[in-house]
Amino acid sequence: MLYTGKGDQGYTDLLGGRVPKYAPRPETFGTLDEATCAIGLARALAQDQETKQTLIRVQRDLYVMMAELAFAPSIEQEKYRITAEHVQRLEVTIDAIGARVPIGRHFVLPGDTVAGAALDFARTVVRRAERLVARLYHDGDIHNEHLLAYLNRLSSLLFVLARYEDHRAGVTPTPAKEP
Repeated sequence: MLYTGKGDQGYTDLLGGRVPKYAPRPETFGTLDEATCAIGLARALAQDQETKQTLIRVQRDLYVMMAELAFAPSIEQEKYRITAEHVQRLEVTIDAIGARVPIGRHFVLPGDTVAGAALDFARTVVRRAERLVARLYHDGDIHNEHLLAYLNRLSSLLFVLARYEDHRAGVTPTPAKEP
């Protein structure tokens, strides 16, 4: 059976208790799930194999992050946890890809290529997830500062990958500001 009916009254399970579906944690990991799907769409549209492999790794990291957030605040566990190493891996990737693509000093309009636009869209969903994680962190509901750092770097990575996909397609990004 693909349904249980357990959520029909508007509650969902955290690992350690039930909460309303609109509670901050389910809202946050739901947005992370949305980000994972947006990244999946970008991966399906990407033209470069390195981009695709990078996005698979990121999707797997977000799976770990969703699992980490699915534990009730009273449960401290170590198996599903974003660490400084996850953040560092993103930084290395951003630097490597950024060195191969010209990044202007101006805002750009998404949409020069389908893959680039999908990556920019995924970036905006990640930014929303970052805001929700920031609220959990600032409210003291979570204590892992690496979650925020990871999402911040991930949005940068998605921006760089979008410009990389545009660049590989021979497209110069459209500046947001009129000349």
